[in-house]
Amino acid sequence: MSVVQSSSVTGAANSSALSGRAQWVATICGCFVAFAYSANYTNHAPLAPVLMQQFGFNQALAGFLTTGIFATHAATQVPGGHIVDRFGAKRVLLVALGIVAIGNLGMASAGAYWQLLLFKIVSGMGTGVCFVGGARYIHAAVAGPRLNVAQGLFGGSIQLGAGFVILAVPRLSLIAGWRMTFLISAGMALTAAFIWFAAAPDVVFPPSPPGQLHKMLLAPQLWLLGILQMVTFGFSVIVGSWVVVFLKQILKVPATEAGLIGSLVLLLGIVSRPLGGYLRHHMGIRPILLMSLLMISLGCFAFMAASISMATAWTAVILLGLGVSMPYAAMFSRAGALFPGRAGTAMGLVNMLGIVMILGGAPLVGHLADLTGTFRASFAFLGGCSLLACLVIPLIDRDEPHLRAEGR
Repeated sequence: MSVVQSSSVTGAANSSALSGRAQWVATICGCFVAFAYSANYTNHAPLAPVLMQQFGFNQALAGFLTTGIFATHAATQVPGGHIVDRFGAKRVLLVALGIVAIGNLGMASAGAYWQLLLFKIVSGMGTGVCFVGGARYIHAAVAGPRLNVAQGLFGGSIQLGAGFVILAVPRLSLIAGWRMTFLISAGMALTAAFIWFAAAPDVVFPPSPPGQLHKMLLAPQLWLLGILQMVTFGFSVIVGSWVVVFLKQILKVPATEAGLIGSLVLLLGIVSRPLGGYLRHHMGIRPILLMSLLMISLGCFAFMAASISMATAWTAVILLGLGVSMPYAAMFSRAGALFPGRAGTAMGLVNMLGIVMILGGAPLVGHLADLTGTFRASFAFLGGCSLLACLVIPLIDRDEPHLRAEGR
């Protein structure tokens, strides 16, 4: 295969060399890695009030801790994928998990704000490589009919790790203090590294094709998937944040309850990402993308009503939670199938675009709300972008399951 995508793309790569049992072991090991590294997305957020009080910084600087990890997480997607493609996931993920552990140990020993920010940036370097390494490993280890479900389970474990710490960290901090929270996060990364080293089956990646890497990075199909990643995963963080603000200020929901409801936009991905993988085994990628974008649009538009009940708010949150996560497995399996020899780099490019939406879209939507003085404009913009993204779907290569069965 050349560095440009194949004209006839299958929905999954060739069958894995691993036995059925070994494929499930590989999936479980990948899920352990996903859970352990993704906890670092959010393990600092519930501690923000404590950290601000101890180190004397404001909420804007607290927000930069999230910006720090996601900036380096995004920056390492493509180079990290290239390294994984070249050296294999087994070795690279051990190093990446070690970097995550170092970042948390640094956070635990920090004596000033700049040290917190520095080590959060370090953690982002590790989490970025962990994502592309894990997704690339699953793509090769479980290639075949189980691939989309396995990729969905890996993605669901990412959501589980990020959501779990939001609930667990406040309680753990009260019992053992904030420094112990980061020490436990480091321990999670090291435990995952041990499980990975001891149990993850060895997988040989196909060789990278000859040619120039930059030509692959300009492949139209990858950029189309990246656009859809922007309005699914990228919107998940943005919409979830605005739902919390809307519930508190408009419906007067208590802050703790509003936070729990808003977090469901992400937490529902624990179920909807594997569900999307299951559906992908039975239908084409286009219907899944269309269903997801319509659910996101309906969820956003529901918050535009002049008056809204809690029942409507719950329904909208469920639609959003399902919509932003369901296409995950289909998109990343497709990205890997487009470039089997450079699947890690391809997946990294798609995911990087989604993270760019988080970094740039959140302040843009906030500025829009400030200009108009209403939440309705923000939700109208997000829902409209989702509908507009539907125009991209016909440009995505058709890849129906019956074509795979017929070997076409």
